[in-house]
Amino acid sequence: MATRGPRPTDIVLTETERAELEGWSRRRKTAAGLAVRSRIILAAADGGSNTEVAQRLGLNRGTVRRWRDRFVEDRCDGLLDEPRPGRPRTIDDDKIKDLITSTLETTPKNATHWSTRSMAEHLDISQSTVSRVWRAFGLAPHKQDSWKLSKDPLFTEKVRDVVGLYMNPPERALVLCVDEKTQIQALDRTQPIFPMLPTTPQRASHDYVRNGTSSLYAALDIASGKVIGSLHSRHRAQEFIAFLRKIDAQVPDDLDVHLVMDNASTHKTPAVKRWLLAHPRFVSHFTPTSSSWMNLVERWFAELTTKKLQRSTHTSVQQLNKDIRAWIETWNDNPRPYVW
Repeated sequence: MATRGPRPTDIVLTETERAELEGWSRRRKTAAGLAVRSRIILAAADGGSNTEVAQRLGLNRGTVRRWRDRFVEDRCDGLLDEPRPGRPRTIDDDKIKDLITSTLETTPKNATHWSTRSMAEHLDISQSTVSRVWRAFGLAPHKQDSWKLSKDPLFTEKVRDVVGLYMNPPERALVLCVDEKTQIQALDRTQPIFPMLPTTPQRASHDYVRNGTSSLYAALDIASGKVIGSLHSRHRAQEFIAFLRKIDAQVPDDLDVHLVMDNASTHKTPAVKRWLLAHPRFVSHFTPTSSSWMNLVERWFAELTTKKLQRSTHTSVQQLNKDIRAWIETWNDNPRPYVW
């Protein structure tokens, strides 16, 4: 006949202990283990054996017994994590504070920013300690990001105009993001490209040969994601007007055409303005100065660069143009609009 273990000690909680345990039990992500232990003690205080509490909470009976015994011995303090084994800290909080303050508020005498070596020497601590603390606090003195504020006096109005087109396009109209990618170089490597192998990435020689350039005009339909493209050897107003004529020919006559463009000089020449006046269904919308990133076709240019041009080799401009036209055709076979 199976023998029973000793009857678990009854747990009686004070109001303060119950309030503290109920607060701990509501933890979800942080201190999740403490939340489980608190729920064990709260359930045990409501009555029942270790087996009954384990079944009620879906836990192992040994787990319930361990934390019940810990609570009986040390009350709420017994539920907290014990110090982990290992070598004690060799740097105190004041030293870490000095390290963070020095990193953020000072620079070395002979450099623009601290390195792990120079900071370690400055504070007389190890280089690995500096590295660990910088990683923990997300500090990277060797990095620098750049930013730029638009000085356009009509910045707010232009942002509202362009974003309004993206969010709520007008009826019976086509919204096209128009821009050009100029000086696309036809580059050929001086040595054959070695293919990717296990543990070895694709390798290309650093040296290359320039075989001419091409300029791509593109108009991205924000609704469908389709692109109208045109390649030219030069980048002038007459090439841009030729591209506008191509758009005019491909867009149905019963639709207005809203063009989102940046402030490039070729978009505002007298010849372009005359052409737009002669075609009243074309409506121009300009992004603010220094804010061409608002033009969604720039995102398409980025994909063209990273997925096609960056690793391709071309022995002539004709070969480059052929590849770009093929990319556009493939894109338009399965276009996707960008979500603003």
